[in-house]
Amino acid sequence: MIDPLFGSTLLISKYTFSKNTIHEISNNKFVKSQWPLIYIISSDKIKEAYVGESTNALKRMLNHLTNEERLKLSTLHLITSDKFNKSATLDIENNLIKYISADGKYILQNGNAGLTLHNYYQKDLYFEIFKTIWVELRKENLNINVLKKIDNSDLFKYSPYKSLSSDQYDAVTKLLQILIYDEPCRTFVKGSAGTGKTILAIYLIKLLKTDYRNYDISEDELSSSEDFKLISTIKDKFLNPSIALVIPMTSLRKTLKTVFRSIKGLSPNMVIGPSDVLKQKYDILIVDEAHRLKRKRNIVNYDSFNKNNAKLGLDENGTELDWILLQSKNQIFFYDDAQSVKPSDIPKEVFDELRVHSYNIELVSQMRVIGGSDYINYVDNLLNCRVDILVEKFQMDGYEFKIFDSLKSMVDEISIKEKEFGLSRMVAGFSWDWISKNDKSKFDIKIDGVELQWNYVTEDWLNSENSENEVGCIHTTQGYDLNYIGVIFGYEIDYDPITKKIIVIKENYKDKNGKNGVHDFEVLHQYIVNIYKTLMYRGIKGTFVYVCNENLRNYMKEHIILH
Repeated sequence: MIDPLFGSTLLISKYTFSKNTIHEISNNKFVKSQWPLIYIISSDKIKEAYVGESTNALKRMLNHLTNEERLKLSTLHLITSDKFNKSATLDIENNLIKYISADGKYILQNGNAGLTLHNYYQKDLYFEIFKTIWVELRKENLNINVLKKIDNSDLFKYSPYKSLSSDQYDAVTKLLQILIYDEPCRTFVKGSAGTGKTILAIYLIKLLKTDYRNYDISEDELSSSEDFKLISTIKDKFLNPSIALVIPMTSLRKTLKTVFRSIKGLSPNMVIGPSDVLKQKYDILIVDEAHRLKRKRNIVNYDSFNKNNAKLGLDENGTELDWILLQSKNQIFFYDDAQSVKPSDIPKEVFDELRVHSYNIELVSQMRVIGGSDYINYVDNLLNCRVDILVEKFQMDGYEFKIFDSLKSMVDEISIKEKEFGLSRMVAGFSWDWISKNDKSKFDIKIDGVELQWNYVTEDWLNSENSENEVGCIHTTQGYDLNYIGVIFGYEIDYDPITKKIIVIKENYKDKNGKNGVHDFEVLHQYIVNIYKTLMYRGIKGTFVYVCNENLRNYMKEHIILH
């Protein structure tokens, strides 16, 4: 097949993977000349595969043929081109690992150490080569789904095979160095929305649960021998660590259980809720969205909460944070106080005190939103009314940030984006009661002739039937990525043109558990602002805004491009 971009010969060659075919493989001209190439070893019988790249494929195959796991595989595909170079094959290998893992046909035998982002000459062009390879691999029956579908899948978004940014890679190195210490340790990884906290948590668990003592260092392309020594030291300390990922939010927990079911070495039982930590002691507990851990305030299960405290010898003031500290030797908390959204969340002050006596790591690179940190900072300044910083309306090529005068127009635009890109949803603040919960014939949100219903399910809403026609809330979207998000600012949030400040209207805030018992008005104000900021940070490609209250709408229109 002639590749149109480079006019080079891109060839996919198929072999039986066994000691008897080594001579045949060695006669491949790219193998013989030790040219950079990519390979896939697979088995349709056990539905497993391994992806690699090498400049010495013959030696690599001989190594694989001594590996018990690899011997379970039966078919080898070599992907070759005279235009490949080492950087290109490393990059294509990374992409194949990510997409084959998320495709679902095979469970990968690969570890995930050393998968980092690399820039190199003509990287964009080689991604086009990768897309061509993916099409050709479909003809070889090595994958099922088109790339666009995989891009929107949870298996892809939460894959432990994601290439890490330098920011994330440094964080992993620091975490491993901390875990090596003999004494139990506690670490906080702080980062705003979109800095890749959940991805990093999953990456770390996969890293800790893969036995690298059975892997050749060159085979997994660890970035240095020091990395391998670090991982080997961790393995010597934790031969088979009892480890779990604690997810406070029910919706995200269900999604990640599905992801873990598809990753070799991981299990859905490793994704647990805070109350599950009472079932056993752990070597390591990794807590994602730690700012959503609960205390006993405005919750629906007071009795079970009290029973859990009693089991651990705690009084009624014990919290989910206390349970985690008592039930584990080492803890890693992924945390962002700006995403605390209700009174049941453990207060920032408690975490601040704990962080003084903990290791602290900070993530700063924006990994989700195409608008980057500039967009994140702009929204933060906008909702905190720092107008002196908001010199002009936010604009960035490739990112759509728009305000709509008509809700119908925004609903229609989200529908168009859903058809084109998928994963485009409407969300709103808590200005409307959930009357459709028990009567699906009724509508919750009625604005200018537009009638909408809240999300019908609370677990894994984004992937549920009819979600594109419903309106999600903070609890069904926090922690998720969307391509486009349409945010409805409700009647509980407004703008005072005299004081030039965002204000909240308590009586219009319908989340009873979100406001009951909150006597400090500034605390309630911060919860509501945090909700809208967190919602506005969900959109990868764009964020659309509709505002119910006129004063706030006019303020927003001064700073957001009108659709």
